[in-house]
Amino acid sequence: MEFWIIFTKIALLVYIAFQSVQANVSHISWVVLAFLIYFCANITLYLFKNNPAKRILYFLSIVIAIVAYLGVNPLFGLLLPLSIAELAAGFINRNITILLLSLLPILYINASLQPIYGLVACLSFLIFKITSIYGEKLAKNEAQIDSMRKKLQKLTKNINENTEYIRQSEYTFKLEERNRISQEIHDKIGHSMTGALFQMEAAKRLLLTDQQKATELLQNAINISKEGIENIRLTLKNMKPPTEQVGIHRLKLLIDDFNAKQQIKTVLTHEGNLDIIEPIQWKIIHENVTEALTNALKYSHATQVSVDLKVLNKVLRVEVKDNGVGTDTIKKGLGIIGMEERTAAVNGKIIVDSTHGFSVTTLLPLVVL
Repeated sequence: MEFWIIFTKIALLVYIAFQSVQANVSHISWVVLAFLIYFCANITLYLFKNNPAKRILYFLSIVIAIVAYLGVNPLFGLLLPLSIAELAAGFINRNITILLLSLLPILYINASLQPIYGLVACLSFLIFKITSIYGEKLAKNEAQIDSMRKKLQKLTKNINENTEYIRQSEYTFKLEERNRISQEIHDKIGHSMTGALFQMEAAKRLLLTDQQKATELLQNAINISKEGIENIRLTLKNMKPPTEQVGIHRLKLLIDDFNAKQQIKTVLTHEGNLDIIEPIQWKIIHENVTEALTNALKYSHATQVSVDLKVLNKVLRVEVKDNGVGTDTIKKGLGIIGMEERTAAVNGKIIVDSTHGFSVTTLLPLVVL
């Protein structure tokens, strides 16, 4: 905003100086002095931020222009409209009133200057209003940016706090799980092993004196040991999550991580009985989806990618499809070749299609019992 106002004032000063030289004014030194005083006063006002100081300098500029008009050169009257508009804008909101105040000196200046004064007043008012509107929008945008910056800082702080809370929660859950497992081993398996040990110690002492009782004690120890081993097996089985949960969870984590780091929106859908998918198939699915997402990010220029997993009667179908530019000719690079080799190792097949976007479909045979 200040740049255009300053530029307008400089243009007027240059015009006044040029006209003074052309007219061979004898007191050119006074013209230069008035020129410098007015210029310094108007440059100084942009150093102040508070309105009272600026209003004083606006008024001082008007006084300097009037004095220069009366005592140096009547052309200095052309500086009045813009200074009057700047001063009046601090007290009056109506545009027409500001314009009329800028035009008011036309009633008192020389008749020869009235046409050019009216033109300068209108142009000065137009430039002032344009720069004022632009300045208000700029200030509003800066305020919005500052507000958004503060909100972003607040959100970042909340995210950091939540991340720290999640980290501590995970650590607490791990400690609680370790404590639970330790307590379960102590209560079930530890007691069983201790009882079996006591039975074997007692059988050892009775081995020479009472073989029948020793045999009975050994059999009890064997039964207790079998029970303890069964408890160990059940405990480990309960601890280990089902394969399908691990597989689909890893796939969801992959998609969530991809969405968090990239601009491409990725959606995962699945249908069918995930229980019958074998661990080796989950491994191939995970690796093929990772490779397909990487290719989509590099080459597709897509905005959305869908990952669809379907468990059918005899085949497992995983399609990764994007809405990108596609290609007329499919060139199989190391990525697609690697996908084909992994899939072929379990008698599967890879289908690549680029008619609408780009899609890679993995077909894996299912072993239905």
